[in-house]
Amino acid sequence: MEAGPSPKIWNVAANLRGFYDDNYAVAHNKQGSFGFEVSPSVSVNESYQQTDLGVRYTFGMYYYIQRADNGLNPLDYTHQGDLWLDHAFNERFKLNVTDSLVIAQDPALFQGGSQVRVNGNNLNNHAAVTLNAEWTRQFSTATHYSVNYIEYSDSGTNSASNPNNAALLNRIEQNVGIDFQWHFQPETMGFIGYNYSWVQYLGDSLISTSPDQYSSARNSRTHYGYVGLSEQFSPNLSGTARVGASLTDIYNTDSPYTSLAPYADINLTYTYTAGSYVQAGFTQDQNATDVVAPGTNGRLTAYQESSVFYMDVNHQFTPKLSGSLTSQYQYSSYKEGAYSGTGDNSINAGINLNYWINQHFSANAGYNFSELFSDINGRGNSRNVVYLGLGANY
Repeated sequence: MEAGPSPKIWNVAANLRGFYDDNYAVAHNKQGSFGFEVSPSVSVNESYQQTDLGVRYTFGMYYYIQRADNGLNPLDYTHQGDLWLDHAFNERFKLNVTDSLVIAQDPALFQGGSQVRVNGNNLNNHAAVTLNAEWTRQFSTATHYSVNYIEYSDSGTNSASNPNNAALLNRIEQNVGIDFQWHFQPETMGFIGYNYSWVQYLGDSLISTSPDQYSSARNSRTHYGYVGLSEQFSPNLSGTARVGASLTDIYNTDSPYTSLAPYADINLTYTYTAGSYVQAGFTQDQNATDVVAPGTNGRLTAYQESSVFYMDVNHQFTPKLSGSLTSQYQYSSYKEGAYSGTGDNSINAGINLNYWINQHFSANAGYNFSELFSDINGRGNSRNVVYLGLGANY
């Protein structure tokens, strides 16, 4: 008997969309434009006896008609690359490696800390390695390391009174930690974990006077401690919760200090029918900010402490028609600096419909909304994007 054809290991896809974006600069003062997007992608997946390997690349070209009418460069280009590797040394030791690279201008895609669109090939690369080890049937560990590299390619002159994004946000973030896991039942796992985070700013530029302070003044070291529980409540409902605290040390200034804050990461997933599910969750952590204004004590704004609530719904209406709804609310308060104790509120929501015309072609339409409310005058903005397009997949 002859063997069947080998499984397909590669995939080529493309999207062509027309859109209207009423705030393409993501700025306080809106400027809108019609335009179109072309985004081809290629991916390769290969499975060996103990190893799964995959790579994907997506290119994006966005043309803004009104930018061209105003004498501005109408084109934005984006690059996204992903690499993943799963390797089982044996039944008890497994390794997972991922790497994700984004080069873009839009803050919705390039999540480096700036709230507005930034010209240039801004780069964000996130790599992570996790080693899962099953020591006994009841006890296992997960050891992890990740590194996040952010680089803005601002070419404008930097000044302490108006520092550019490269001076404020270029950085490397490293995390290393371990979870000690106890499997009480096949569907119940408890764990205790520790994580060490080190953020090093790379701008080497003067970002404040009174007194003079450079990019590296916002360097930080953070210790996380947490406990957690992972539970498979039923075949359709699962959840994970980790709660604890973080201790952050701002150490590279004339007046170093430490800060204690809560930490949490909670999520639930409910699959209510084949191809349809709801995911909801809450996170409490800290993140970089492009606000740096020093307070009366000379301390810079170090970071933001953020509370995030989110819910995503994916629904399969028919074998050909599917839809998704995403939503997120975030409150971020500034730590130290002139705006200490105040913050930003942001809302993000999106809806998408996809209809498969046949095996290789589809039609899609969607709407994305975002709004930022800020206690800082002139920082808030809102944005609406609608799109309609065709997709091809082979």
